[in-house]
Amino acid sequence: MLLWLGIVILFVYGIAGLDMAIGNRSVRSLRDTPIDLMSNPPRVSVVIAARNESRNIRESLQSILRLDYPDFELIVVDDRSEDDTGAILDSIAVVDPRLRVIHVSELPHGWLGKNHALWLGSLRATGDLLLFSDADIIMEPSVLRRAANYVLANRIDHLALTPSMRMPNLFLSMFGASFILFFCIFTRPWKAKDPTSHCHIGIGAFNLVRIGAYRSVGRHETIRLRPDDDLKLGKIIKQAGFRQDIAYAPDLLAVEWYASLHEVIRGLEKNAFSGADYRVGTVLFGVVFHLLASVWPYLAVFVTHGSTRLVYCVVVLLITLLYVDSAGYHGARRWHAAGFPFTAALFAFILLRTMVLNLAQGGIYWRGTFYPLKELRENKI
Repeated sequence: MLLWLGIVILFVYGIAGLDMAIGNRSVRSLRDTPIDLMSNPPRVSVVIAARNESRNIRESLQSILRLDYPDFELIVVDDRSEDDTGAILDSIAVVDPRLRVIHVSELPHGWLGKNHALWLGSLRATGDLLLFSDADIIMEPSVLRRAANYVLANRIDHLALTPSMRMPNLFLSMFGASFILFFCIFTRPWKAKDPTSHCHIGIGAFNLVRIGAYRSVGRHETIRLRPDDDLKLGKIIKQAGFRQDIAYAPDLLAVEWYASLHEVIRGLEKNAFSGADYRVGTVLFGVVFHLLASVWPYLAVFVTHGSTRLVYCVVVLLITLLYVDSAGYHGARRWHAAGFPFTAALFAFILLRTMVLNLAQGGIYWRGTFYPLKELRENKI
């Protein structure tokens, strides 16, 4: 029984590993895109939603305002912040007119705060390209110039870029790289550019969209109650027939994803259940399969014998190779694969905890606002 389970797991990882190995190598690095702009580059509107972001927002906005792109504006929507985020924004806007600040005091019914803020910012935007980003992203000066070149040269409508993660300790760094691996296996982002594939991509750190495509899909109104708004924005753009792509940019974008283990567990409360479209069966199956495929093999190496142990040793080796390969494309340390069984167990715990918590509460508490599960489920994309 355990032998056949190991063989099945090995087969699954073999298929996923081959797909990922080929897929990773088909995604281009943004660093390889020429920095010289074409004539008459389009105006870009950078739109950011910010709520209680005083810890990182000054550094983030300063990096954006240092972008070497010749024609861009920066619109930041202060979404009911309770700290000094609003004051920081106003102080920066005084000295740099490229920053326009919108203060929101009330959230309309039927909206998530972030989605409403991005929608509101998009209404004030004057650019031909919209860049939706987060309030804790650090950008290298050439990233927007390269991204605009990529969009223009490849005639695409939506470009997502991958950032590197800045984590405060070893375990969180390991978890961040593991999360990227899980995310890639689940979404297969390298297939986003394939018009015949249902796979899509969207990344909160950097979603660059043509204004025409964004308007055509209904702006953020279409995903007004989606906690996974970045990924779902990519989905509605892809479903509408627009061209989409992803590029690696860990050397051009950085984010402090979470500052503590507590923040990781709490932070994923808002979208871990929504990623399964709030289906209990999907989460339970996913958790059981995840534990069997990503945690059990490491235990099996010590509790099984003979050919069964050999099979699980090969499984562990294959998982390690997958981790190492993925880490190389996302600015993570390859040796952090040593922590994979522990980070995989944490991920399973987060998925299960989030589902139970959301069901028990009847919704999601996120940044001071409660969103009923019934309403969230109705915004199915």
